[in-house]
Amino acid sequence: MSVKPEHYDVIVKPIVTEKATMASEAGAVVFQVAKTATKPQIKEAVEAVFGVKVKAVNTVVTKGKTKRFRGQIGSRSDVKKAYVTLEEGNTIDVTSGL
Repeated sequence: MSVKPEHYDVIVKPIVTEKATMASEAGAVVFQVAKTATKPQIKEAVEAVFGVKVKAVNTVVTKGKTKRFRGQIGSRSDVKKAYVTLEEGNTIDVTSGL
């Protein structure tokens, strides 16, 4: 499968948090993805860009919080995350970059 430019539009960045690290021990990798991305698009993009086999894709939309900055009320934007479970024997090292 060849890498298409739109694959880089689907995957925004990998998420490296404590929860994401715990998920990686179970064979899953967490990515921030475009809000309009569907599960099949995410699967195709991860398989093409990283050269791995994807078992399942679970998505979650984290709603943006309301925060104060210098007394002004602002809002963080909503973020869509994809928990990508890989087939046995496949790994992605998100700390090395693309």
